[in-house]
Parts: sequence; C-alpha cells; structure tokens
Amino acid sequence: MAEGSVTLDTSDVDKWIGKPIVFAEMWDPCNATDIRRWVQAMDYANPLHWDQNFAANSKFGGIVAPQSFTVAMDYGHGCHPSCVGKIPGSHLIFAGEEWWFYGNPIRPGDKLTQERTFAGYKVTDTAFAGPTMFADGDTVHRNQHGALVAKERATSIRYLVEEAAKRKVYDKGNVPPKLWTKSELEEVERVRLAWILSNRDGVSPRYADVKVGDKLPRRVIGPHSRVTFALECRAHRQNIWGTWRWNVPEGAVDPAKEDAGFAANMTYDHEARKIDPREGDGLHAGPSSGHINADKGEQVGMGGVYGYGSSMNAWHLDTIAYWAGHDGYIWHSVTQFRSPAFEGDVTYVDGEVIEKIDRSPYGGPMVKVQTKMTTQTGDTILKGTAEVSLPV
Repeated sequence: MAEGSVTLDTSDVDKWIGKPIVFAEMWDPCNATDIRRWVQAMDYANPLHWDQNFAANSKFGGIVAPQSFTVAMDYGHGCHPSCVGKIPGSHLIFAGEEWWFYGNPIRPGDKLTQERTFAGYKVTDTAFAGPTMFADGDTVHRNQHGALVAKERATSIRYLVEEAAKRKVYDKGNVPPKLWTKSELEEVERVRLAWILSNRDGVSPRYADVKVGDKLPRRVIGPHSRVTFALECRAHRQNIWGTWRWNVPEGAVDPAKEDAGFAANMTYDHEARKIDPREGDGLHAGPSSGHINADKGEQVGMGGVYGYGSSMNAWHLDTIAYWAGHDGYIWHSVTQFRSPAFEGDVTYVDGEVIEKIDRSPYGGPMVKVQTKMTTQTGDTILKGTAEVSLPV
C-alpha cells in the first residue's frame, strides 16, 4: 500500500488472518492484591474492589474485580492479537476496544485462559502517518471452570515510524507538560472527590427512573505523569517479572514471539530476559518504554511520553460501572481512541444516557451510555458507548 513514495508493506501480515496466535498465559490465579493494584493504578476508588470490610458486607461477599480488570488477566494489554506480522519500519499504538461480557465476574483465585485470533485489517491514509493499518484481533477469555467471561476485539494502528516522526501530529516535544498551580490542583481534587462520593455505596438507578439525557457525574483523572504511566504498566499482571509463560502448541508458530510490530529499539529480548528480567518487562526494555522515555516516545511520532489505550478503556468502563452500582452490569462496550493521554494533562470523563432499550439482545432492558474524554483544553481523546443493565 502506498501514498506517493510512502509504502506500507503488509505482505507478511496477510498469512496470519483468521489464525490462532499469541500462545501465552499467566502461571498463577489472581489475588485480591492484583485487583487492588489495578484499581489503584486506574484511580478507581470504588471500595468494592479494595476495601475488604466494605466488600464483605456487600452482595458479593468479598473483593471482586471490576469488569475492566479482565485485560489485566491477559498477555499484551489486550492488543497483541491485532499486531502480528512484520511491517518494515513500523511501530504501533492502540486505537480502540470492543468488549462483550457474559455475567461471570472475576474474583480472587480465578485464572483465565485466552484464545486469540488475528481478525484482519484495512489500510487508510491518515494525517498522522500517511498509509496506516487498522488491524483487529480477537481474544476470548474463559475462567478455570471453562465459563465464558468476556470477548475483546482490539484495534491497533500500525504505521511507519519515520513518516509519523516527520509529520509531527503529536508535536509534544515542543510543548512542555503543563505545570499546574495550587488552585488548579485543588479544583481537580474537588471534582475527583465529588465523583468518588457520587455513588460510593453502589446504589443502582432503576431502569424506569433513568431518562435519555441524564448526565453521569463528571470524573477527572490526573494530572498524568511518568509515575502514573509506570503504575498503569505495572498493574497489568504480565509486566511483573515471571508471571507468564509461552504455551505454543507443538508444530505451531506464534508470530508475536518473533515480531509483534514494535519499532526496533522498543521490542523485547526474550533470550536476554532469562537472565535480566527487565529485558522482557515491557517498560525498561520493550514497547511500553516510550510511555516513560521521552526520547523513545518522540522517535515513534508521539512527541514525548504518553499514556495507555488500555487505561483509557478502563476509565470508560469504570466510570459507567460506578454510576450503574452493584446491581448494574455492562454487557457490551465500544471505545475509539482519538489521542493518548499525555504527560501533564488531566482527563475529564463525561457520560450521558443516550438511549433506553426495553428489549435488548443481551437479555432484559438496557440503557446505552455515551462517554467522552477531554483534556483541560477541551481536546477529545476518546469517545465510547456501553450497554448497561439496571434493576427494573
């Protein structure tokens, strides 16, 4: 595929369409601390997920994971099935997620296994990098009992590093991170605390009482920093040393082990990690290093350090789940990422009920909630929707 003299060679990708890939799994079941680590990194202060006494007195009888935690039970931040095959000179970023959930919550002691398939791609021209691949990968999650927990379709953007660096769409290298005044930070904290207090007890609105146009309480996350990005990375269980293993079936080839689509200086060294585990943890060496290393972030066209798509999707799910309360449940969710969260920015999450569905394909009545994430300057970084059941 080409635009003038700019060529994106997708020939090696084609052979993986529709095939099972990324054979990796966690060694151990999750525990309550894994769940606590996740909600701490996502700044999701719902006591159901971290406060043992509160959770024990809830309908769940103990700590239970938020639906967003499913991605932390997987290898590759959810996007690996969408980034396989060699494209010379390329790197990738996350573009969006679609999730289907099946009513089986994750609890401490659960161990998920995954079936992952590369679903296909399309190439379009973008201002960011010219000819750009939008690739889809599917992951099916089951627990240790074989019960279906969730399915994810992840979309990644694969692009030519040199072209993106030249176009400088995200030219953060010339814009230093915002320095927040004391009064500005106090206002951010006021909005944050008001959101935490908005439904700390987990009371679910009744379907009959909800109206199209109802607004969800505004949430704010940030200011984002290299520290918060590192915490988000470490909350994914795969990024803790020694937590996962390859389990490639005999005779199969997993392209993710050979080339998962990352720039040459932002990939894993799986042999070196056997001695020095930092070589395979993603953050010090690997595809996440651009999230905390400004030089690497600039080299791949991001202009500096930047946040995770999987985190933005979690903010979307968690915001809606908090409003929906203990008796609410998200059955289906779609997000599209417009931009990463950048160092120094805050993210505002606003939601609105846009539809009531008396008879939904997921069983029973649902409401559709739309979210929009913006920065302190009003730039949109995500749009999403979710279909949520509420008590009648």
